Parts: sequence; structure tokens; C-alpha cells
Amino acid sequence: MIGRKHILQLAVLAAVCIAAFLVYRSLGRYTFDEVADAAEAIPLARLAAAMVFVAASYLCLTGFDTLAVRYVKKTLAWRQTALASFCALSIGHNVGMAALSSGAVRYRFYSRWGLTGGEIAKVIGFCGITVGLGLSSLAALVLLLDLGPDTELFGIGQDARIAAGLACLLLPAVYLVISIFRVPVRLRKWRLDPPPLGLAVLQIGIGTLNFACVAAAIHQLMAVFGSITYFEVAGAYVTANVAALVSHVPGGLGVLEATMLGILPGTKIIGALVAFRVLYFFVPLIIGLPTFLASEAYYRRRPYRFSEHSMG
Repeated sequence: MIGRKHILQLAVLAAVCIAAFLVYRSLGRYTFDEVADAAEAIPLARLAAAMVFVAASYLCLTGFDTLAVRYVKKTLAWRQTALASFCALSIGHNVGMAALSSGAVRYRFYSRWGLTGGEIAKVIGFCGITVGLGLSSLAALVLLLDLGPDTELFGIGQDARIAAGLACLLLPAVYLVISIFRVPVRLRKWRLDPPPLGLAVLQIGIGTLNFACVAAAIHQLMAVFGSITYFEVAGAYVTANVAALVSHVPGGLGVLEATMLGILPGTKIIGALVAFRVLYFFVPLIIGLPTFLASEAYYRRRPYRFSEHSMG
């Protein structure tokens, strides 16, 4: 009978294999000429700026795990949560089904560092909630801050934008309220014990900043192909990211591009989206996958379990 440990090992192996395959298959969607033309059309300064924002996003993502570990009242060094976060998300972003793919990778790290299965599940859940809070908060900011008289964001009027922005703001607002009163939220067998208010504020802040950095990276690349505002890019990205999450397509492959092309005018921006996919998905994967494999080899030579105190 296959135990839970072996199932998780198989899940990790499957995620690694799929990730390696996607590097090959996903780049194969575009001809060399398409990739070359897109790269040549974008000035080096724009590519460098986009890469800085991509790096800032992944730095924010390490904050997801750092706060999550604090939420379960464990003490780990930042280098540990950063390693687990980067390996998990560089693979999970490309494989899809992030809760399973990145969750399996996180389990490999955190179980070695003394967290129980229940605590790891809370870490994964906390990070997932941070994603939702960040997307909702950025959408609210885009809708409520871009309210000039000449703004035609998505073709909706100012009153409609305000209403939609306030609706998006409702999720983080409710989350803060339940954090103030520490009211557990129950849904069937699932239970959420809200974090302290300070942790919840940091959670919303880091989640929003992460997606704002991603949108900034895309904007740096798209601005080369025409006049387009940061708010337009951020709004389109939030919509596309929600569609990609719902679809569970690996890396949102095709979903991200199709949604943004449907929202934003012009077809030339496909070059920017190709460049963005390379910078945000493939470059981290090319780094994260061998890093994860190296860590597996390292810990297999040291089979005993580390506590959070021994490595903190």
C-alpha cells in the first residue's frame, strides 16, 4: 500500500518532470524569429527594468512564506523560507494547480525543518489567501485611483469603476475585521483562524506589492509598443491572472496572453507578453528547478530532520 510520503514524493517528481517538459514545450509555441523580433524591439533598459520588477516580485513572494511560518508560530531563518518559496513557486507557476504543485515542493522543505503536516497545510493556505488578498487589493486600487475625467479604463464609467473598486476592497476589509476580533471562519470541515491584525496588514501589503511589481514589469515591456498606462496594464493583468488561476492551465499558458490581448488594444503587445513570459516564468524555472534538485541531493545525504531551532 502506498503511503502518504510516497504519494507526495511522486507528486514532486511529477511536478519536476512537467516543469522540465514545459520549458521545452512552452518556448516551442513561438518561432525563433518571433522571440528574436520581440527581444529586438524592446530596448535593453526596458528589459533590465522589467527584470528588476520581476526580481522584486519574487522577493515579495518570499515574504508570503515568511509571514506564513510566523503565522504557525515557528521560527525559521529567512534564507530557509526564501529557498522554499522560490523553488516552490518557480515550479508551481509553470506547472499549474499551484496549491498541489508548489504545495508538494513546500512540504519537502518544511517537513525537514520540523513543521508538522497540519502546520504545512496552514502555510500553504495562508499563502493562497495572500494571493487572493493581493489581487483584490490591487484591483481596488486600479479602479479607485484611476478616476480622471478622460479615463476610459475598460470602457466603464466612473460610477461603475467606483462601485467595482469598493466591491474589490470588501475582501481585504472583511479580512481585517475578522483579524481584529479573531473570529474563526468555518466552511464545512475547513476552518480559518485569522492572524493577528498586524500580521494581516503585512499580508495584504506584501500581496498587493507583489502583483503591483508584476504589473510594473509587464508595463515596462508593453510601453515600447504604444501609449498604455500602468493602470490599464495592472487592471488587465489582474483579470488575466484570475482567469489563469481558475483555468489551472500550467503557467496560465495561453490564458494570460489571450485575456490581455482581448482587453488591451493592438496585437503588437504579444511581443511584450512573450518577453514577460520568458522573464517571469522561464528564467526563474531554469534557476529554481536545478536548485530544488540540488537541495534534494543535499538533504538525501543528510537524512535526519532539522528542527527550526537547529537551522534558524
